[in-house]
Amino acid sequence: MKQPEDIAQQAATLDQHLALVARMTQEFTTSLDIEDTLNNAITQMMEYMHAEAASIFLLENDDTELVCRTCAGPIQLTGLRLAADHGIIGNTVKQNAVQMVLDVSTDPDFTAQVDEQTGFTTRSILCAPLTVKDKKLGAIELINKKSEDGLFVGDDQHILTALAASAALAIHNAAMASALIEQERIQHELELAREIQSNLLPVAQADDYPVHGYNLPMREVSGDFYDYFTLPDGRIVFNLADVSGKGMNASLLMAKTSSLFHCLGKTQTSPGQLMSMINNEVHENSTRGMFVTMVGGIFDPADGTIILANAGHQPPMLQYAEGHFEEIIGQSPPLGIVPDVEFPETTLNLKDGTLYIYTDGVTESQQDGKMLGEEGFQAMITAHRDKPVTARITAMFESLQREGRELHDDVTVLVIENKPQAPSLSLKVPAKANHLKQLRDKAREVVLAAGSGKEQADSIILAISEAASNIIQHAYKDNEGDIELNIHIDSHISPHQLVITLRDYAETIDINEIRSRALDDVRPGGLGVHFMKQLMDNLVYTVPEDGRGNRLEMRITINE
Repeated sequence: MKQPEDIAQQAATLDQHLALVARMTQEFTTSLDIEDTLNNAITQMMEYMHAEAASIFLLENDDTELVCRTCAGPIQLTGLRLAADHGIIGNTVKQNAVQMVLDVSTDPDFTAQVDEQTGFTTRSILCAPLTVKDKKLGAIELINKKSEDGLFVGDDQHILTALAASAALAIHNAAMASALIEQERIQHELELAREIQSNLLPVAQADDYPVHGYNLPMREVSGDFYDYFTLPDGRIVFNLADVSGKGMNASLLMAKTSSLFHCLGKTQTSPGQLMSMINNEVHENSTRGMFVTMVGGIFDPADGTIILANAGHQPPMLQYAEGHFEEIIGQSPPLGIVPDVEFPETTLNLKDGTLYIYTDGVTESQQDGKMLGEEGFQAMITAHRDKPVTARITAMFESLQREGRELHDDVTVLVIENKPQAPSLSLKVPAKANHLKQLRDKAREVVLAAGSGKEQADSIILAISEAASNIIQHAYKDNEGDIELNIHIDSHISPHQLVITLRDYAETIDINEIRSRALDDVRPGGLGVHFMKQLMDNLVYTVPEDGRGNRLEMRITINE
């Protein structure tokens, strides 16, 4: 039977153990420097548990090695690397269980390599695993108990297990915090890289400029790029390219290749020779087998002539004025694979056609598991070909990004056409009656510029005003909202038609419930659908592609 003094002694010892665990747990949870905390902790463990030496080993290199991160005692082991599946420490980690070896000379797992190198003598070892939710981190090791028999006991095992649990949680949390800081740093650098990349792209031009482009990166940085600039003689140098690979390496090669093209293209106006020069530079400095596919050329707006060279890129598509397409095939390899390559040139006469150069991110986009492909892209182009070029590109990219379509790569398109731009209007105004005058005035300018006579223009403006009033009163019901008005000429129909669309973002209406008002029911803002139909050649209500609001399209043939 235990004596009262023995019980008191045990209670005092337990209180000391708990105080140590509490103190070290607090230090772990409040420390801003985990390395300093571990250094202090291992020293306290060694002294409290009367060990000659102590160390903490953590798993590294995909858990194949145990590396000493900190130690205390007569020998310095920090940085020592051991195989993760060998020795007493390795067994502790592998079995996720405490190992207490009272005499290492009788333990076959003990490795005397460190003793032989340092002159230290290991007699006994107590080793506890560092684990968080079955995630193995490493182990804490105590060597040689300072006692009469030099042996560790059960109490030592219990307190080291408690201390190991606290240390493991601190190490895990520190690693998570460090990873978060690193992710934030990388994210900041990627955002900066994206900003730099955006600045490398040319400034968007007005509709009457012959060349336009658009880039949609799938990550923070893109491997696609395009460029165009005007020479002093009025010709326009252009390119579109796709760098192999993803991430930062691809973006750096993109920046270099783009800069080479922009610099050399100002003096070397032969696309084939320009490609050869860039190819040699990229080949000389490219790494990891990276390469660049590119279409580059020069366009002369004076006669509609395009001279281009293709370095391993998918064929551009030329859409003729009649609507059919032709692929412009190129046979040369990508830039950077082999040096001293000749790049043949192809000459086109654009006339009234449009050249589309694009990356494979366009045609490889998927919807319901089916790739868009060249035919799908051609259909998309044709569906929007009556729009001005900037509105056309916007509409195509909205189609590519609409719900249900999956993009797996950067998407970039370059469009070249030499058409005189017909008058057009794209206007957004608040759905309020006091903004209708602005809408009517802007619309009248475009309608008259499109060739309509004054009488026809009055009828068109009347229909637009009535449609806008209906949106305010019946769609928004005088609530807040916007009205979008777009006007352009459909030049593919003879005689030409004026296409007018009004779009709102109110609750979608049931098209089948739209009815013409009786002819004798005339009041301000109430001419109704009947009169709009009388004023226009065609009137169609639809739901926009994004499923929001309502869209009214009205068409009228322009009086010659």
